[in-house]
Amino acid sequence: MRKISTISAIFLFLMAFGVNELISCTNILVSKGASADGSVMITYNADAGGFMEKLYYKPAMDHEPGTMIEIYEWDSGKFLGKIPQVSHTYQVVGNMNEHQVSIGETTFTGHKELKDSTGIIDYGSLMWLGLHRAKTAREAIKVMTGLVAKYGYYSTGESFSVSDPNEAWILEMIGKGGKEKGAVWVARRVPDGYICVHANQSRIREFPLDDPENCIYSPDVIEFAKENGYYKEEDGPFSFMDAYCPLDPGGALFCEGRVWSIFRRAAPSLDLPEDYWRAVKDAEPYPLFIKPDKKLSVQDVIALMRDHFEGTEYDMTKGLASGPYGCPYRWKGLVWKNPNDTSKSCGWGRPVSTQQTAFAFVSQSRSFLPDEIGGCFWYGVDDNYSNVYQPLYCCMKEAPKSYITGAINDFSLESGFWIFNLVANIAYTKYSYVIKDIQAVQSVLENKFHKNQAAIEKTAMEMYKNDKQAAIDYLSDYSVSQAEMTVDIWRDLWKQLVMKYNDGYINDVNNDGGRHPKSSFYGEEFLKQVLKERPGFYDVEWQEK
Repeated sequence: MRKISTISAIFLFLMAFGVNELISCTNILVSKGASADGSVMITYNADAGGFMEKLYYKPAMDHEPGTMIEIYEWDSGKFLGKIPQVSHTYQVVGNMNEHQVSIGETTFTGHKELKDSTGIIDYGSLMWLGLHRAKTAREAIKVMTGLVAKYGYYSTGESFSVSDPNEAWILEMIGKGGKEKGAVWVARRVPDGYICVHANQSRIREFPLDDPENCIYSPDVIEFAKENGYYKEEDGPFSFMDAYCPLDPGGALFCEGRVWSIFRRAAPSLDLPEDYWRAVKDAEPYPLFIKPDKKLSVQDVIALMRDHFEGTEYDMTKGLASGPYGCPYRWKGLVWKNPNDTSKSCGWGRPVSTQQTAFAFVSQSRSFLPDEIGGCFWYGVDDNYSNVYQPLYCCMKEAPKSYITGAINDFSLESGFWIFNLVANIAYTKYSYVIKDIQAVQSVLENKFHKNQAAIEKTAMEMYKNDKQAAIDYLSDYSVSQAEMTVDIWRDLWKQLVMKYNDGYINDVNNDGGRHPKSSFYGEEFLKQVLKERPGFYDVEWQEK
């Protein structure tokens, strides 16, 4: 049986800090009461170098008794085993199923010895099995934790975002290292009116033991930590994070920094200090949940996911490391040895937006609409600072061809992934200039999608009342056509950028044929550093003997 195709990443771990260098995803969870329209939303950046994945699409299916499903590790493609298939699986588009359930993740690794090499279920398969088998977020958590209890958990530590039209949950899980089958885990519901963020560092600390409406956990989550020396009662109240993924400097700088940056933008009034993510010892941790200063729209949440620490002293478009054109990206590795003192390690900043994003989404689940209309999966590929979030409805009947074409080793100008990568890679060469051209087209497309959403859904609802299938066909056609249109426009943008910035100039190819180009000269701060490096070398004047 063919393996389930889905998001995957190659696990490469930083030895310096125990933080994932290439797998560095970011999730935001928005509760119903924290959203402007009563949606529940989660976000996901699937970040991994060399990672390009086709949009996952699988219709609902019935299965014969005795059908088995093969499980392959997403990181390596390694075959892990087989498990029985259920009699019916739900349709899944991207990371959202037909019941508006959505799941995302970030890897926190934790104690590496707790990875169970005998387990059958890895974190990737766990997400997709949950989506195919669950009608609600709570049911998805039950499915996911039940599967690892029965078949073993192969991966390292994970934070999952799990949502439906009414609730959003953060679920944190880590294996038992083959000592016994299963995993230890805890799940907390995001309180209504609040948001949560996780970014490759476990974030659940203390949790209530007697509030099943808002917190559920494995029965042995505390006892297992005691038995294996991860927790002693004299340490104080039990903290999942401190037991299974203690914070180190890398976890603070590369992971909690993203949490801080999203929180500081969503709730400036909190004035959260920088100390914790700047790895100041004994600094106060950031809360698991915060109340945003205003209720968030889909556009607001997309904006939060576009972040390089702009507006702070850590702005990655500033300083020598950003080069002559203020590029906020740092080519890997993330951690490197200090050339002046090789006993010390240094690290680049790690923003929410990164060049290594394969795809990103904002899932919008709404209880006040039928599932077919309420579930809108806002999907974009490549760097989410320069991508376009397009609406894909969870009822759609097929995947857009552009997003199931091409791979990292299969270049194609018909592939949406390659087109968005081509545009982004031009931006990296002259960022301060090119990003403005990209954002101009990006904003036109996204503004149109959001402006038209109410009208599109009103039409779908009118159809739905009389002919459900007609509404499904309408939303499916809309989703596919807008996705293909976006790729076509982005392909044209790429051509325009190639011509406009040819040979390091800014060519006015639309008016004078490009015969009178402007200069794309270097920024002033960069020139100061150039002169500082070689005083007098660049002077254009007579020199004294």
